[in-house]
Amino acid sequence: MRDLMGMMKQAKELQERMQQMQAELEQVEVEGASGGGLVTVRVTAKGECKAVRIDPSLAKPDEVEILEDLLVAALGDARVKAERVMQEKMKSLTGGLALPPGLNLF
Repeated sequence: MRDLMGMMKQAKELQERMQQMQAELEQVEVEGASGGGLVTVRVTAKGECKAVRIDPSLAKPDEVEILEDLLVAALGDARVKAERVMQEKMKSLTGGLALPPGLNLF
């Protein structure tokens, strides 16, 4: 019975830390870039797009398709960086717990 109480306490603590980490991740921002920095995007670690910057040299009507491709690439770059931040936070949060591989707590 003591083990069960200890596990319940650990689960409650983990839940509280997860809520705190979720709030922190909303504040962490990463920047993704493409086209050698001609297109940049800024997103939160949770994936919310906060800003897009496009170099004026790309604002040519006949190059809209290139611009669209660069935006997709910049968002992909930012997403990868955001996932990396989330994984690092998760690693620090679950430090002593043996969670099964692939367990996604988000």
